[in-house]
Amino acid sequence: MKKRKLITVAIDSPAAAGAGTQAKLIAKHYNLLHLDTGRIYRLIGNMKLKSSNNFNYKKLKKIIQKLKIQDLKKKSLLSDKVATAASKIAKDKKIRYLVHQFQQKLAFSPPLKYSGSVLDGRDITSVQMKHAMFKFYITANVKVRAMRRYKEYKSLNKKISFNQVLKSIKKRDKSDKNRKYGPLKKTKDSILINTTKLSRKRCFEKIKAIMDRKILV
Repeated sequence: MKKRKLITVAIDSPAAAGAGTQAKLIAKHYNLLHLDTGRIYRLIGNMKLKSSNNFNYKKLKKIIQKLKIQDLKKKSLLSDKVATAASKIAKDKKIRYLVHQFQQKLAFSPPLKYSGSVLDGRDITSVQMKHAMFKFYITANVKVRAMRRYKEYKSLNKKISFNQVLKSIKKRDKSDKNRKYGPLKKTKDSILINTTKLSRKRCFEKIKAIMDRKILV
């Protein structure tokens, strides 16, 4: 059987840099499966917050084996509290191994209806998809990122101040960049995209131009 030639896209970024939005646009345009890997850790973090006494690796393994992308789209996973729990969960080597297996399956063996996959997270270019066809590192000024996240929370009617969000994102950045396993970093072969002064449309056009140069040859 001839092996499928997949379009594989790996995106790393700090919180609220716009990577998730761009990953969705890429997925839609190129018919790719999209996985926001941070949502998996948010799901696990939320589980631990709700039932810390009944939280163990055996139970977690079964949940991840049956996990569907639809499970990761719950609005309850967007809270600041869950984000903080997710950051702590992501430091656990055993949990990272379980999540890694799930991510690898979707990244390199997506359902036949897709032309490939696009994953965004913190260690996608450096660990999960080292040999992806395209590798991007998307970032933005920390205050700009905090304002984006603040507006997102306000649209969900969450009571939180801008300074609280800014403090939380700075703390998350420090945690993501300094954790022992799968820290956030830009790899040498990743293309840097700074979204501080870019609209969603302009950013996507920039990424699309890069991808089309290779795909349409």
